[in-house]
Formats: sequence, C-alpha cells, structure tokens
Amino acid sequence: MTTELTIRRPDDWHLHLRDGAMLEGVIGDTSRHFARAIIMPNLVPPVVTTADAAAYRDRILAALPEGDRFEPLMTLYLTEHTDPDDVEAGYESGLIRAVKLYPAGATTNSHGGVRDMDKAMPVLERMAKIGLTLCVHGEVTTPDVDIFDREAVFIETVLDPLRARLPELRVTMEHVTTKNGVDYIKSAKANLAGSITTHHLIINRNAILVGGIKPHYYCLPVAKREEHRLALRAAATSGDGRFFLGTDSAPHVDPLKECACGCAGIYTSINTMSCLAHVFEEERALDKLEAFASLNGPAWYGLPANAETIRLVRRAQPAAFPAKIETGAGPVTVFDPMFPLHWDVA
Repeated sequence: MTTELTIRRPDDWHLHLRDGAMLEGVIGDTSRHFARAIIMPNLVPPVVTTADAAAYRDRILAALPEGDRFEPLMTLYLTEHTDPDDVEAGYESGLIRAVKLYPAGATTNSHGGVRDMDKAMPVLERMAKIGLTLCVHGEVTTPDVDIFDREAVFIETVLDPLRARLPELRVTMEHVTTKNGVDYIKSAKANLAGSITTHHLIINRNAILVGGIKPHYYCLPVAKREEHRLALRAAATSGDGRFFLGTDSAPHVDPLKECACGCAGIYTSINTMSCLAHVFEEERALDKLEAFASLNGPAWYGLPANAETIRLVRRAQPAAFPAKIETGAGPVTVFDPMFPLHWDVA
C-alpha cells in the first residue's frame, strides 16, 4: 500500500474567495496548499472591467497570510455590455486569464449575467481572435427545464451552437457534473476542457435529500445521480489532459446556508487534497493525482507547472479537520465527505 506521495504543488482552476472579512477568513486555506487559482468574479458588484480585476487582485494579495506564496489568476464577469477593447487590454497586460459566462440567474450573484448570447458575441469573437478562454457555468435557467437536466440542455442548446459558430473559441466547462458533460468534452477535437470539483467526485443527490434536507451539500450545479458521479470519477482519474481540478470552493456563512432559501455552495479548500487522495486511492489511480491536480490545468491555460512540490502522507489515524471555520463574516461549515480522511498534506 502506498503511504506517501509527492506531487507538484497543485492549482485550483475555479475558486470563490468572496471579499472583505470573508476573503480574509478563507484565503489561507487555499494559499497553504495551492500555488495559483482562477478567481471567480461574481462579487457584489461583480468584477466586470480590468480595473475592477486589478483592484480585487490587490485586495487578495493584501489578505494573504504572511509568508504564503500564492498567485490569483483574475477573470472578468461577462455581461451583454462588456467592452471587447477592455478585455483585450486586460489579457495583453497578463492580468486577465479568462472571462466567465454566468447565464443570468444560474447561481450566486449571477443576476447580472447574460440573457441574450447574441448581445455578448462581439466580446466572444474578440476572445476567439486573441486566444482568451471562456469559462462557462453550464446550465440553462429557463423554468421549464428540470434542475437536474440543466447542464445537458445547456450543452445542446447553448454551448454546442456557440462552439459551432466560433470553433476557435477556447472554452472551459467549469464544474462538470454529468456524464453528458464528460462525453461532450471527450468528443471535442480541440478547444474544450473541463474542471471537476472535489465534492462532485464524492456526493450524489442523495447526500442532499436522504434523511432530511442537508443544506451544506447543496451547490449549483446541483449534485446528480450516481451514474454521473461515477463518470466524473472515471474522467478525473483517467489522466486525460482535458480534465483538471477546479474546486468551486464557495464559502457562505452558516445563517445563509441554514435558512428557508439557503445559498448554493460547498466549502472544500481546507480538505480538498485529503479528499482527492482518498478518491484516487479508491480508484487505484494515485499515480494520476498529479496530472489532475497539478499538470493538466496549467497546460490548458498555457502556464508552466509549479516547480515546488507537496507531500501527501497516509496516516493510521484520520486527519483532523474542523467542522467549521470562524471568519470575520461568521462561521463557515467545512465539507464533510462522510468518511474518515487518512491522507493529509505533510
């Protein structure tokens, strides 16, 4: 049995840090293990211009624990009025690494997202021309579509037509949750990849609903049937360079999760590497963990892999993680994978 594993320092290709007191409370859980992260722009107000992104990056760096080395990779929130010239200037400066498409109403703070894709075409055409990646929250939001079918319908009615219209546009399907998404990425000849979260490798929809409603397992896209979880596991542990880690770690204070209209989001930054090592060990694929967490993402985004390494150790006694972390904004519940975690970062 493998009891130690050294891999390149990982990156997180989909991360919510929020702002203010919450940012200050959670940033250390990421910077402790991860060298870089694609930072989500759905603040209030959202990060819509390069100037917004520069200011947000400064706030992130100012909140880092002393001595931590971490690079925030900034994104812009796509609207129907996004300025293509500003996007290109941000990309050419090296600050902007991607633009994020939120269909309006799809998830937390997405009400200012895109309703009419035609109105966003000028900036998408510019992105295709310059090689800037579009990160997509891949769900439709029309009320006639069942919440468990929103990803599949998005692929059919939005993403596939967009890629046919702009085949040179680089697209990351973020937080893929279905076999449909996995198969669609595998079928693409070029310019398409997908991030997979920690929690979607571990939970299916039963975790949310069986034995009572469990709000701390509620996320968007929502966890799906077991067949989809197994497809995600197979993709993540395959070594296929088109799949990589994007935790979608999304902190909300407990009062906003545990209420009549609880927020979507699961906080996994603190124990992601332990969870992943457990999953990859179960799948007899520990030799593929470095590719998923540390190599495939940088290759997709045109960055070098990190030179530093981390060491994972399998201990006889389970690693101890807090059930909650305290932040200046309030308590945040940590993801509970519902099994003991024997792997930990040394």
